[in-house]
Amino acid sequence: MPSKFIDDAARVKKLIREAEALSDEAMMACAKLKQAMILARQNPDLPIDAGQRAIMRLCQAEQQALSMSTSLLRVHDELSKVVREHAGGDEDLPTDVQPSALDAMPQRAMVHAA
Repeated sequence: MPSKFIDDAARVKKLIREAEALSDEAMMACAKLKQAMILARQNPDLPIDAGQRAIMRLCQAEQQALSMSTSLLRVHDELSKVVREHAGGDEDLPTDVQPSALDAMPQRAMVHAA
């Protein structure tokens, strides 16, 4: 197998994993933000519905981040198929992705606050 192919595959592998890690970091940041927002509104001086719309919008952003993560996983799976097809037995490059991880979650109707 040409070394250019191996170099390209290694670079793409590194970059897809970086993109997946950034997606995970975004989801963790959203989770921390949501927790902080909910804790902040526990202040007895605030009305019970304080920040509710912001929390709803953050939940939408979290769903979008999860969709991005799933899409990146699909990209990763497709890239692994390319490596299997063209690298012919190079055990170090492909990544096995379980089909259940690629299943699309049912889309719920999004309620948009005016």
